[in-house]
Amino acid sequence: MSWTGRLFSKPFWLALAMLAVGPAHAAPPHRRLNDADAQWQYYGGDSGGTRHSASREITRENVDQLEIAWTYRTGELGVGFIRADKLSFEATPILVGDTLYLSTPTDIVIALDAATGKFRWRHDPKIPRHLHYSEATSRGVSWWTDESAEPNARCSQRIFIGTLDARLIALDARNGGRCADFGIKGSVDLAAAARPTERGQYLVTSPPAVYRDLIIVGSAIGDNRAVELERGIVRAFDARTGAQRWSWDPIPTTSAEAATRGWSEDGARKTGAANAWSIFSVDTGRGLIFVPTGSASPDFFGGERPGLNNYANSLVALRADTGELVWHRQLVHHDLWDYDVAAQPMLIDIEREGKAIPAVVQATKTGMLFVFDRETGEPVFEIVERPVPVSNVPGEVVSPTQPFPATPALVSHAAITPQDAWGLTVIDRARCRELIGKYRSEGLFTPPSLQGTILSPSFVGGVNWGSLAYDPERQLILAPVNHVPMVVTLVPRNEFEPMRDSGSYLDSEFAHQTGTPYGMRREMLASPLGLPCTAPPWGSLAAVDLRRNAIRWQVVLGSTRDRTPWFVPSRTIGMPNMGGPIVTAGGLVFIGAATDNYLRAFDIETGRELWKRRLPAGGQATPMTYEAAGRQFVVIAAGGHGGLKTKQGDYVIAFALPPAH
Repeated sequence: MSWTGRLFSKPFWLALAMLAVGPAHAAPPHRRLNDADAQWQYYGGDSGGTRHSASREITRENVDQLEIAWTYRTGELGVGFIRADKLSFEATPILVGDTLYLSTPTDIVIALDAATGKFRWRHDPKIPRHLHYSEATSRGVSWWTDESAEPNARCSQRIFIGTLDARLIALDARNGGRCADFGIKGSVDLAAAARPTERGQYLVTSPPAVYRDLIIVGSAIGDNRAVELERGIVRAFDARTGAQRWSWDPIPTTSAEAATRGWSEDGARKTGAANAWSIFSVDTGRGLIFVPTGSASPDFFGGERPGLNNYANSLVALRADTGELVWHRQLVHHDLWDYDVAAQPMLIDIEREGKAIPAVVQATKTGMLFVFDRETGEPVFEIVERPVPVSNVPGEVVSPTQPFPATPALVSHAAITPQDAWGLTVIDRARCRELIGKYRSEGLFTPPSLQGTILSPSFVGGVNWGSLAYDPERQLILAPVNHVPMVVTLVPRNEFEPMRDSGSYLDSEFAHQTGTPYGMRREMLASPLGLPCTAPPWGSLAAVDLRRNAIRWQVVLGSTRDRTPWFVPSRTIGMPNMGGPIVTAGGLVFIGAATDNYLRAFDIETGRELWKRRLPAGGQATPMTYEAAGRQFVVIAAGGHGGLKTKQGDYVIAFALPPAH
């Protein structure tokens, strides 16, 4: 699930100061029909995560006139928080009526006036600030209204948030007070039933899903600590009382389940995770909830969990009122690469071969797009099982094949060879050729090894939690993509601690993988100057045309700005990114995400950059847009990302056209 700032360490950014290259080569219920559809009541824009708005005041012709309409500062800069260096402000606000609701990385919920940004209320759940949380982020909150209550009754409208210390909290949307009738004094403890092993390692980072009177929540679990970790259960709670209504476990709980799901009985008993840490999507009309699941524990060695490990690394459709499995598709068999299904499933209606199809689109860290009929789970675009490399690690048995869809890949799946080595100098390139030559590198799904394996795409992506956006008029999917290769090395148990403590691997991340014969070390495939050993772009924005099943355009995303001294000119070469795009009826794609502290607008037709505006801190969040007081606003959280080491801050910034006079 997670990755740390060590992977993009100080040498990486310092080396960019020497970079002197030019631009890189490089549906019902979701159809927008009326003014209400121009609003943003869900994290993903709507319950199906299309991140599309019918707002059209801001267009390709006038976007260059956008200016800051208001700025709000949350005040959360990590004072007293032991992992302040990990804080990542990834929240996307939601709009209900005339109020914006958002959360800070430490789960403080804030309500603002949508037209002016003025403060309305604040609720601090007071999570313990001394714990070493595996993540330090909150992507947002969810809203629910009690249709059976009097409109002005206390807590008739509720804001829900899941917290880093594993609580589900209900707040009165009007004033931020706890809804005392929910759970115990407004809170439900999520950790107790999940086999907790270590405080701060079982948490919630994404907003819960809402279906009728149910609040449905997954969990984030600290990766790679051991085989026996917390269980990745998905649970539904009564929105009024907090009583649990159902629970679904991606890992078998009985021997019979294990046999039918491709697990060994012992592996199912011990293994944890396979958790759904990202955002769920809800098809209210069909009563389905779509859940993206992650890898079973640990990520990089599966000898203790033989078999395919269904339902890990899958897109799962559950009956929303009962938790009953309707269908599932495993997108990575027996994961050894930390290829969690990180993006929100996107519910759209598409036209194919003259028929309208209610579809669900799932992007993956492998840079692939899977499209299924959301009623049946049948592929809309063919999926083929292809042979993949085998493992040479004692005790490991890989899946002999992996699924590949007929949609266009967003990243290269080819093996990285010494001929691909890139660098700023002859010495740099020579060292990269040497490095690449010593590692195992056979393309996508090359298993981790004792000699070290190049992962390309890496566990960062491809497409991560930033997810997709969709333009229904053009049937275009917009995807932010990473292209940075990493190296993973399995380390025999008796060599692990001496290697970790040697001081020779300062830019590497180590993990115990307790219960297996191997620890793990991972780092970026980087030259002595700290730059990736493969040529840029290292980040891009792509548009996929579903009518033609082809990439319409793919452009570099991000410049070296903020990664070089002030006197070195920045270059737009494509940088690592975290965060997603949105698309509007005005023909625009808005995205922050890249490491250069800009919010940008692109032409939906061509991918041409039309506007960008400097942010006071990193914009590693997905923006949103809405209409209030007769104006269209575009809002983004700008507070930086601990993993990407972008500038931290506490800003919420709204852009709009100049007011009419």
